[in-house]
Amino acid sequence: MTYVIAQPCVDVVDRACVDECPVDCIYEGRRSLYIQPDECVDCGACEPVCPVEAIYYEDDLPAGLGAHLTDNAAFFSDTLDGRPAPLGSPGGAAKVGPLGVDTPLVAGLPPQGPGDA
Repeated sequence: MTYVIAQPCVDVVDRACVDECPVDCIYEGRRSLYIQPDECVDCGACEPVCPVEAIYYEDDLPAGLGAHLTDNAAFFSDTLDGRPAPLGSPGGAAKVGPLGVDTPLVAGLPPQGPGDA
């Protein structure tokens, strides 16, 4: 089980969750943040600090946001545009830095502004 960052984060990318995460498992794409499911220890520290309520325990994802569970994992296991190989489990987001790419689901979303989530 893991936590998942869903659509409300797209184009917001508030890093309060990154600062709160004790295991450094929240990675930055171009338009969204992603939680590495193998590195997440399910502590839940990220969830209450998210200002847009984009972080959910995977079993608690609202029905309309369910695709983000698979999408979040795909960020680490699929080859994405601009990245030659899957990211895998690098063992910490800080040493990787912002990646500048997103999954096809996030990349294909229209721009998200206030009230658009």
